[in-house]
Amino acid sequence: MADGPRVLHLITDPRGRGAQNLARDLHAELLRRGAPSVLRALQPHADAPPEHDAPVLGPSRHHPATLRALRAAARQADVVVAHGSSTLQACAVGLLGTGVPFVYVNIGDPRHWTASLSRRLRVGAFLHRAAAVSAISDGARTVLLERFRLPARKVRTIPNGRAADAYRPAAGPAEREAERRGAREELGLPPQGPVVAWIGALAPEKRLDLALAAIDRLPGVHLAVAGDGPLGGSFPLTDRVHFLGRLADPGVLYRAADALLLTSDSEGVPGVLIEAALAELPAVATDVGWVGDVVLDGRTGALVRPGDPAALAEALGRVLAGDRAALGAAARAHALARFDLAVVTDSWQHLLSQVTPAR
Repeated sequence: MADGPRVLHLITDPRGRGAQNLARDLHAELLRRGAPSVLRALQPHADAPPEHDAPVLGPSRHHPATLRALRAAARQADVVVAHGSSTLQACAVGLLGTGVPFVYVNIGDPRHWTASLSRRLRVGAFLHRAAAVSAISDGARTVLLERFRLPARKVRTIPNGRAADAYRPAAGPAEREAERRGAREELGLPPQGPVVAWIGALAPEKRLDLALAAIDRLPGVHLAVAGDGPLGGSFPLTDRVHFLGRLADPGVLYRAADALLLTSDSEGVPGVLIEAALAELPAVATDVGWVGDVVLDGRTGALVRPGDPAALAEALGRVLAGDRAALGAAARAHALARFDLAVVTDSWQHLLSQVTPAR
């Protein structure tokens, strides 16, 4: 028998978003370790790549056919890991009576996505059905315990994680400069001058408008935007802003850029910040959610109050003019110690073995 419980990772849809990316990384690492793991999506999505790795269970998130397919898939597993708020309701309802436990992965800020009382009560009822809840930060764990009155034993802190080797920077200055030139040429970015990366969904809460306003205050600085979403095509085009669409591998942009900019109104612990840190790319980010777990102000980048383009521009200018190599090296060291996927998966395997009934 393969080592460990049989795990079903459940995602909302096959797109490459935060919850989905963590699920894919955990799934791949479990398989690499010889542990049985499968990945499924509740529903299709028009923005998902045609060739994706997550077979779809049904026509929509909570359709009866979807929930029936979820029950059938769960009976082939020992435990289900629910990634994303839509999967929480699906598991809480769809797994009733199956005897298969589920673990919910909370990657966002629950204060943001359960703002109304009705939603807070509904989500709380679903969370109490879970065998365990994973919080990506001690701060998030505290919020979950207080907001939903969950038992302390049920909520565990397991950080977001990324595979360190996938974002390893080149060994020396000459090699890095060659990588930088090659990456800029591949992406169609200017060969000279500072380039700032912005990676995320083109959605209202990500606040690309703040990034554009900040860059407008920094003459000579270019912004490379990677992502797609509902606001795509609604931003003004300028010669210093480059819309790249969704990148299959964001690593090429980390190699091309001098800094990463994150401007969200709400976040948990964003994977993009971990990836940039592992690539030794300093970040300027709004101080929301638990972004400060990754970006250490003044040591690996800069934190700025949300909603202030002038403050973002000032912090970004300071980082670009400073010792980016030292900031980047500190960022990678911090990410290796806390967010390396190998360490994160160890914690996951321990949790899953605890909540899985003996076979």
